[in-house]
Amino acid sequence: MVVILQQIMKEQIVELRNGIRVVYTPSLSHVAHCGFIINTGSRDEHLKENGIVHFIEHAIFKGTSKRKTHHILNRIDNVGGEINAFTTKENTNVYASFTSIYLERAVELLTDIVFNSTFPDKELIKEKEVVIDEICSYQDTPYEQIYDDFESQVFKKHPLSYNILGTVKSVSKLNRNDLLSFFNKNYGTNEIVFSIVGNFSTEKIKRITQKYLSNIPSKITNSKRKKFTGYSPAEIILTKDTHQAHCTIGNIAYDAYHPKKNTFILLNNILGGPAMNSKLNMGIREKYGLTYNIESSYNFYSDTGLFSIYLGTDNKHIYKTIDLVKKELKNLKSKKLSHLQLKNAKRQLIGQTTLSEENNCNVMLGQGKSLLQYNYIESLDEVYKKIEAITENELLDVANEIFNEKQLSTLLFKPTN
Repeated sequence: MVVILQQIMKEQIVELRNGIRVVYTPSLSHVAHCGFIINTGSRDEHLKENGIVHFIEHAIFKGTSKRKTHHILNRIDNVGGEINAFTTKENTNVYASFTSIYLERAVELLTDIVFNSTFPDKELIKEKEVVIDEICSYQDTPYEQIYDDFESQVFKKHPLSYNILGTVKSVSKLNRNDLLSFFNKNYGTNEIVFSIVGNFSTEKIKRITQKYLSNIPSKITNSKRKKFTGYSPAEIILTKDTHQAHCTIGNIAYDAYHPKKNTFILLNNILGGPAMNSKLNMGIREKYGLTYNIESSYNFYSDTGLFSIYLGTDNKHIYKTIDLVKKELKNLKSKKLSHLQLKNAKRQLIGQTTLSEENNCNVMLGQGKSLLQYNYIESLDEVYKKIEAITENELLDVANEIFNEKQLSTLLFKPTN
């Protein structure tokens, strides 16, 4: 039995008796997407089991009580679809994309691998090598490694500092019993959302989710995440066998529920968002040609956030480039945007947000995460109104708070030669 709890614009949200919530958004596309968004990530690990959530994400594809690995992989691939998964600090996502006629096939398969995986020892031994190769590959890529190392630096020994992939040492020690124990303790039905985007009737969604999801035994878990406190800014310089110098500069920022979150999203977009006309790109790359890649990012978690700027440049230009970055931060702290600048910045963010809605897979994952985190899904009109309500003074206040130079941390990878 399912009960409609809420209908917001075009999304429909239902809850099964076992606590799993289902959200469905209609689409006229011939391609559909669905998946589980689970409130378990690397921050839910203990240090000795670091990497276990990511390893579980791999291991669920290695066999269930009725399927072997090749049966799992062929089930969607044989009809031209795709099945995938990824892990974050706070979530696990397991999903599929397929032509609409295969909805039931996709729901049944995803349910089977998430809830009926057997974690066979023989397959786990092989998959450990795959994950260890993944860890080593990332360590060969300073552009990627510096982000994770910066999080470790900022969050220190807190679980948010743990690398999502784990370490070679921690992953090597994981076994089948570890995976089963962790799964049973952390993957509660009350903290799982199943999200769907596609061209289906509401009746079909109810029938299929009832058929495959309602029989999953109810399991209530209460997330008891350790809140991050005690940030202390630091500057660390390391030598690496690289051609370029790589640098990350940043500070802690607002959590997912903070009233200033949206203001900082806009400010970060102005500073170093994906558009080529960001302050960092125009003021450093285009004006001086000192760097190929420079950007800023803002990741928010349930209890804190992280703001960071990444840049890569020739070693002889590294300190000049850092000074130019700090100059851009100082300008945003000391000068209000003009009315026209603010209008254009809002228009740009609204446009980017609208364009992102064209990717239905992202919509599926996004609405699932939103329902999981807020128990609510904002309409685009609500998002637009929040962006439009941001003032010049609010941006200035947030800039002075987050871009405070005394609170900035720096991690620098310098070439050995």
